[in-house]
Amino acid sequence: MSDSADLDSYISTHVARPYITRNHTWKGWTLARAAGAVAKLIAKEGKSATLRLPSGEVRLISKNCLATVGQVGNVGVNQKSLGRADLSVAGKRPVVRGVVMNPVDHPHGGGEGRAPIGRKKPTTPWGYPALGRRSRKENIVIVLFFVAVNRILKIEFFEFEKM
Repeated sequence: MSDSADLDSYISTHVARPYITRNHTWKGWTLARAAGAVAKLIAKEGKSATLRLPSGEVRLISKNCLATVGQVGNVGVNQKSLGRADLSVAGKRPVVRGVVMNPVDHPHGGGEGRAPIGRKKPTTPWGYPALGRRSRKENIVIVLFFVAVNRILKIEFFEFEKM
């Protein structure tokens, strides 16, 4: 997508690893990088193009951003069978529940016998809310204003911080 001359012929093309920038902060190749991941170019508007990411999120990026055409390799990595029940071959450790730990190890730990977690809502081992809490940062809201000046449609980005 480095050449922004005419993207009409590239609509619905599968791309991977788009190079994104935001507010002069270089984020680099951060999207659609997993095995078998692919993003779809669904539209172009002015200086930006719209991608549908593997998560289903629709995102605007600049038409001047670079991207790899095609899909990331190693598609069937999750279908490969290890051939045995031992997960240590895959390099995975057992997952211990918080309620069976001691209170010094987890907020759910402690108590006599099979005790409940003892809190209104479950937490992570570091005390942050878990299970149902939104993890996306909401302190910056991006609002798009479309301003028509001399029959030219300009996109202006304004950022507001929540109070």
